[in-house]
Amino acid sequence: MKNNVRFLKHALALGVTLTVLALVPPGLGETQAGAKTAKAKPYPLKTCLVSGEKLDGGMGKPYVFVYQGQEFKFCCPVCKKDFDKDPAKFVKKLADEVKKAKTAPK
Repeated sequence: MKNNVRFLKHALALGVTLTVLALVPPGLGETQAGAKTAKAKPYPLKTCLVSGEKLDGGMGKPYVFVYQGQEFKFCCPVCKKDFDKDPAKFVKKLADEVKKAKTAPK
């Protein structure tokens, strides 16, 4: 009898868990390369905002994520940790780099 009750509790818990997982939209929480957001502004630089390393260089594929509607690309996940410490600093740095690129002589 105890085993039957125990089995039913586990079966019920599994059923609830699977139902909840089925309701979660696919891609929820994706932040790595391959995750795309339809309205995100593309990352305009060819270098990592944190390290200055060239993207798609010796570090492999860039670490891609979206922050406040802006796509960011870093050379590695370690740079993302630096970004997370002070995102406002890097958002401003990106804006400054874009501004500088627009005003540079061609």
